[in-house]
Amino acid sequence: MENALLAAVIAILAAVGVGFTVRHFRGQGGCCGGGGYRPRRKKLDHVIAQKTFRVEGMHCQHCKNRVEEAVGDISGAAARVNLKKGLVTVFYAREIDDQTIREKIEKAGYTLTGPL
Repeated sequence: MENALLAAVIAILAAVGVGFTVRHFRGQGGCCGGGGYRPRRKKLDHVIAQKTFRVEGMHCQHCKNRVEEAVGDISGAAARVNLKKGLVTVFYAREIDDQTIREKIEKAGYTLTGPL
């Protein structure tokens, strides 16, 4: 009886672990601590340019949100992240140098490898 109970507990824990692993690899989990977080979305009234950068270190929806918010904190900039490709597209309402974008993203904990 004790062995059956122990086996049932182990099976339940394994099933929960597999579920979280599958969500993680689909980019739906909160690997960085924010599974249910809703980001602040920023829209610009007037876009004069856009540029796409490659970003390393993003693994989940929470990472995507953090990068978008880091760029959104810059006056005159907004961003959209393609998590699967590891890209961030920055939309500009005014001229902003690449170094400012790089500093904000790296301060959030990710690596900007350069514009495409």
